[in-house]
Amino acid sequence: MIRRTLTDDIEHRSDGSAALLGSGGRTRGNERIPSDAGRVWPQVGSIVIECAPTLLMTTISLLFTGELLDRVSRWRAMRSIDELIMIVPVVLNLKGNLEMNLSARMGTAANMGELDDRSAQRKIVGGNLALLQVQATAVAFVAACVAMLLGLFVPELSSDPVDPFPQNSTLSLTARVPRPPPPLGGKPKSGLIEFTMVASSAMMSACLSSITLGSFMCFLVIMCRRYGRDPDNIAPPIASCLGDLITLSLLGAISSVLINVVNTPIPLICVILTILSATSCVFLVKRNDSVRDLIYQGWIPLFGAMVISCATGIVLDMFASRYQGFPILAIVISGLPGSVGSIFVSRLSTALHAASANTSLQKSYPSPKLVMVTLLVITIPIEILFLCTLRAFGWLKLPIIFAILSVLFFCCAVFTSLVVARLLTNFLWSRDLDPDTYALPIHSALMDLVGQLLLVLCFEIVSLLGMNL
Repeated sequence: MIRRTLTDDIEHRSDGSAALLGSGGRTRGNERIPSDAGRVWPQVGSIVIECAPTLLMTTISLLFTGELLDRVSRWRAMRSIDELIMIVPVVLNLKGNLEMNLSARMGTAANMGELDDRSAQRKIVGGNLALLQVQATAVAFVAACVAMLLGLFVPELSSDPVDPFPQNSTLSLTARVPRPPPPLGGKPKSGLIEFTMVASSAMMSACLSSITLGSFMCFLVIMCRRYGRDPDNIAPPIASCLGDLITLSLLGAISSVLINVVNTPIPLICVILTILSATSCVFLVKRNDSVRDLIYQGWIPLFGAMVISCATGIVLDMFASRYQGFPILAIVISGLPGSVGSIFVSRLSTALHAASANTSLQKSYPSPKLVMVTLLVITIPIEILFLCTLRAFGWLKLPIIFAILSVLFFCCAVFTSLVVARLLTNFLWSRDLDPDTYALPIHSALMDLVGQLLLVLCFEIVSLLGMNL
């Protein structure tokens, strides 16, 4: 596939502009072009209808994930082996990126008409699911190694978990809860038994999550294609939010079962069987022309995103215990802008692939700025609804000044997400790198970090104003 330089992309309008609003911006295989393809407002309505429910469901799923994490962290397995709770942010980040990459690749294939033929569809879907199993096994094993390394150096803190849903409480914006001092002696080094337990739990949950969610995402993309919906608007956010929820549920359930047989060979047997399953999938991937090259690509952004996520974890660890309500607010101010950016990246990537493959593009299409404004406007009511829900259920009682500032900083996070999405996608394409593989992991990790830093800034500003409730 011949790819143009960034200058040529701009000249031929292949920077994603043609695919930004609605389904009329590009042709999709054999489907007809809508008669109002060149009109702006019908396309704006189309993207609102497709994106708004998806983003709302993403927010709800993030809330459930936060509550589930708080409950799982109190289970016997998590309390017995500290590395199991350490592995959660790492494995969720890596697994979420894998699912988003899958949804982006499938969305591009659907919009270019590659899924219209049944035999080609089976080949692409089967190859991507096998590839996902290989990637999930590898990243879960790496996550287990990272957690065990952290267990060697991080002392055990005698502090209770932070409740993201404090009941009948108000948000104190001035007083900070002091961080508990570390104990005099560090935690004992982890042994082979603990590593086997952590690796088996992570690898089995990652693989089961991949086959379950991966199959659902492929089905969703095919259904979107069949009923004339754009999977670029729907699939990436759903992959991100459901990936966290399903993987965390499986990790908690599997670790709770294996903790009862931790001193037996069963966890080691589970690791061996998972590796053998991944090895068989490697042979399937190498025989599949559509995904053969992907097995060697995309590892650098995945592990680069993991490094960025470590910085995000440090920010969360520093401020979660200092500001009441910080964890639950951080979930949305980090997750929702990232989901909006994933939609933007996926649409831009589809347009770039379509242009390089000489797929016909509409000559009349709205400005990319209008797309950014549309996506920004969609998310503002969702953020306001989220804050109102927190107050209505008594989880947090926010001062009006803080609520206003949090919405403003949320808008800054969404705007930053959209700008970074466009710049990063065009930069990668100009370097002959596929944005479907390289852009989403880096973008997602960056927005997690940026969102939490903006939330910290919001807390600090309101603290300086002396607001207290």
